[in-house]
Amino acid sequence: MNIDNIRLEREEDFRDTEVLTREAFWDLYRPGCVEHLLVHKLRKTPAFVKELDFVAVCNHRIVGNIMFSRAMILDEQQGKYEVLTLGPVSVHPEFQKKGIGSQLIRHGIVCEREKGLKALVLFGSPEYYQRFGFVNAKEFNIRTSDGQNFDAFMVLELYNGSLKGIEGRYFEDSVFQIDMREVEEFEKGFPYKEKHITPTQLFPG
Repeated sequence: MNIDNIRLEREEDFRDTEVLTREAFWDLYRPGCVEHLLVHKLRKTPAFVKELDFVAVCNHRIVGNIMFSRAMILDEQQGKYEVLTLGPVSVHPEFQKKGIGSQLIRHGIVCEREKGLKALVLFGSPEYYQRFGFVNAKEFNIRTSDGQNFDAFMVLELYNGSLKGIEGRYFEDSVFQIDMREVEEFEKGFPYKEKHITPTQLFPG
């Protein structure tokens, strides 16, 4: 699908982007969602990369959003290496499966390479993210903060050899640790939307 443009998010877009994110993630991983609060809080943290906060616009309407934040890899000698975390990436349900998410991701990757950044890290579907060059983090001997590895934990070198000599545990910003009580309070600022439990949810409880 052709969109009008991809541009930086502006302050006047904030509410529209949070509503979009709520719609995109509702009942996806859990009954309701937390990602709209994450977007709201992420903008206020030092980890947030403002110059890599993009929205996709179609007919003057925001239909997609992608954000990036600073994270780090800590090696065995306590050496720290900055990388980026990809996400959330949101596309309104009416516009999903039309390539908008892919356009946002590719746009973000191009901009990051132009800035000379090292690598992207994410938790996501291998089947989806392999198309952008992401591989399992174990190929670089990178583990989660608690020393684990699994298929959804993925890394992309932003240029060849950018992770040479870098290995260890990955730490994202604490903003990703969401308090469900805070979610319930934040949710009061949106129109009521019924929550549902589905068989594919990761956190149905």
